[in-house]
Amino acid sequence: MSAADKTAGATTNVLMAGVGGQGVLAASETLALAAMAEGMQVKQSEVHGVAQRGGSVVSHVRFGARVFSPLIRCGEVDMLYAGEQLESLRYAHYVKAGGKLVCSDQTVEPIRLPGKETAYPQGASQFLADKGYDVMVIPALQTAVDLGDKRCANVVLLGALADCLDLSDASWQSALAKRFPKKVLDLNLRAFAAGRRLHAPARG
Repeated sequence: MSAADKTAGATTNVLMAGVGGQGVLAASETLALAAMAEGMQVKQSEVHGVAQRGGSVVSHVRFGARVFSPLIRCGEVDMLYAGEQLESLRYAHYVKAGGKLVCSDQTVEPIRLPGKETAYPQGASQFLADKGYDVMVIPALQTAVDLGDKRCANVVLLGALADCLDLSDASWQSALAKRFPKKVLDLNLRAFAAGRRLHAPARG
């Protein structure tokens, strides 16, 4: 979003999806705080149903000069943040023409009912790219492990997403400092920076 867009009323729509335990809500709260630090209106809504048991969790984040609804309609998402491959498939139809998908390469086997077992879909990112989506695949989990804690994979992915948004680094740093306690702040700052570094080669 350009400076002109910020004052002209344009709204940025980000849909953030994953499964319970991946830190999707923490990532969405950080994004909301970063947008607020820029003086924009922010609306956030989340659905996490059985997320505590590994189910799907999704958060809508909308920000701009004036935002009236917290929910994003199908076909109006500017950017999709997907914490794992199946969730990128589940929510791709929300992305508008020309929108972007920033996806972790992680796969998480879904909960299945007895007798309803199906194979985990393979090649999700390539399938979406073949459909015309602008897809970036980020090794978020492995990067987090290399940093010393797999739990910061959500922030690695957020860093990659941040490189597609016109929010200042100062706003992101402020948001991270507000969202994460001091004992894990340095880890998450490094995770965020690592995600930003991953962005360019992933798109190349």
